[in-house]
Amino acid sequence: MCGIAGFFNPYMDYKANEPEWKHILEDMNRAQKRRGPDDEGTYLSSLCGLAHVRLEIIDLATGHQPMIRRSQNRECAIVFNGEIYNMAELKAELILEGADFCTSSDTEVILTGYMLHGKDYIKKLNGIFAIALWDSVPGELCLFRDRLGVKPLFYTMTGETLVFSSEIKGLFAYPGVDPVLNRAGLCEIFALGPAKTYGKGVFKDILEVLPGQCITFDRTSCTEEFYWMLESRPHEDSMEKTIEKTAWLVEDAVKKQMLSDIPISTFLSGGVDSSLVTAICARELKKQGKVLNTFSFDFVDNNRYFRSNSFQPSQDRPYVDKMVEYAGTNHRYLECSNQDQLDCLYKAVDARDLPCMADVESSMLYFCSQVKDYNKVTLTGECADEIFGGYPWFHSREAFETAAFPWSRSMEPRQTLLDDCLIRDLRMEEYAREAYEKTIQETPRLPGDTPEEKRRREIAWLNLRWFMVTLLDRMDRTSMYNGLEARVPLADHRIVEYIFNVPWQMKCPDGIVKGLLRHAGEGLLPSEILWRKKSPYPKTYDPAYEKLLGDQLKEVLADPNAPIHSLLDTKKVYAFVNSPSDYGKPWYGQLMAGPQMLAYMLQVNYWLAHYKIRF
Repeated sequence: MCGIAGFFNPYMDYKANEPEWKHILEDMNRAQKRRGPDDEGTYLSSLCGLAHVRLEIIDLATGHQPMIRRSQNRECAIVFNGEIYNMAELKAELILEGADFCTSSDTEVILTGYMLHGKDYIKKLNGIFAIALWDSVPGELCLFRDRLGVKPLFYTMTGETLVFSSEIKGLFAYPGVDPVLNRAGLCEIFALGPAKTYGKGVFKDILEVLPGQCITFDRTSCTEEFYWMLESRPHEDSMEKTIEKTAWLVEDAVKKQMLSDIPISTFLSGGVDSSLVTAICARELKKQGKVLNTFSFDFVDNNRYFRSNSFQPSQDRPYVDKMVEYAGTNHRYLECSNQDQLDCLYKAVDARDLPCMADVESSMLYFCSQVKDYNKVTLTGECADEIFGGYPWFHSREAFETAAFPWSRSMEPRQTLLDDCLIRDLRMEEYAREAYEKTIQETPRLPGDTPEEKRRREIAWLNLRWFMVTLLDRMDRTSMYNGLEARVPLADHRIVEYIFNVPWQMKCPDGIVKGLLRHAGEGLLPSEILWRKKSPYPKTYDPAYEKLLGDQLKEVLADPNAPIHSLLDTKKVYAFVNSPSDYGKPWYGQLMAGPQMLAYMLQVNYWLAHYKIRF
């Protein structure tokens, strides 16, 4: 995994002042160095510059980027962030076509394939990626992003210059690209956050390459096209065949994503998703005489404060213990303290460049920092709930019938602390409704869908387009901030294509949440884990954490120069802090309620101050 950045202007001659532009590329690299602590490089032509920082996973010796290849009068250069899991098959095909290779890296496979076949070669890639590719003959720069948006890629235009980067902070390293927030940006933060509208970067004039998109910039134009889009298709497989194919897809995706020149690990919660990934990895490594490293996460003294509820019916530890014994892994239990969570709240903003999922994100960042001490590559069970229908809102009649994002149905909890004038000015409900309705209109449908089938597709599409992307962003930024590569095999595009079109009664047979995935996992897991009731990512129940947040927010409000003063109502905040610990409904997802609202506002204040944002 890596970080990429660069710029393109068809009317410039960067070579005329090479030292200055090389320095800017180095600044862009420096801004996102945490994504690639092992190596870095730059490339400068007359019309474009490319920058790259590298986390060494594949081809440690010869995988340096930017990678440049020349053929007659043609020069092509690439910077690439990600992994191509079918690189061996693609490389073998290219060799049969007469291609020569100088490295064992997947970067060279992409570049060679492009030089032989053009932009359509991207369709052959199975992987996660953000790519910038310069071709001197047409004089064009292409930006590509993987099908589901696992790897980030942002861009902006300043005058006639394209500037792009894996992370927003890389854009700000370019002269003249400044952090400005307009009304739409404030709505993104308060009406939709920690989600954001796909294609937008929240800051004014900052955009995002969409999943499955290729954007080509040349001397005369900017062309946007999709090389992949999710489609609705009739599902004709029997239940037996559907289970069989799902089992094969899951196993194949996991095995493909074990590709690495260094040891891998897995996150293990004791739930069906992470346990399936772990079981397959452990079995494959055992064939090689190796033992898989696994990691589980919890909070200090959480057993003292945990109370079973409908969202979190059980703690993970007993199931983790069972799975570790079953799979024979080398396991480490990691715990996060209240102070660790608080300290990492601000690091999580640095990682995301935005206020994010509060302690749900800061704790993951902390855990990733601990995992990195043992492994640089890990596989997770992320995305199964979005793909297989695991969340409560897939099953709730209220969510089914409400014309709003099912994980954030009411705007009221979001407005609890905001200044009344700001609430009136932002028109948050209108902004959220427009974002929701736009997504609904884009839902891939079949002409013969019944009203219920149509709504099922809409809810699935909303989750893939919004909720899953938010969690993928969380996983990418928290892991890459620590120089850790976190892979998501259950988000393989082949799985998404197939499962999206499986009828609901097959996805959840007999009302069993993620029943299809569980049936597909039969024979791989102990029954008590295979059929364990869903329990989400853990959070702390320690009341001392909430007090810590409240005290910190009071401290912020005591500072007359704190930028959040113009956005919050101080009286509302103090009333909120002094209310009972169980106040408030979740305002995003299942886990983000009262304490997370306090944490989010702390993140907003830090973000405004640290990034020196104008609004």
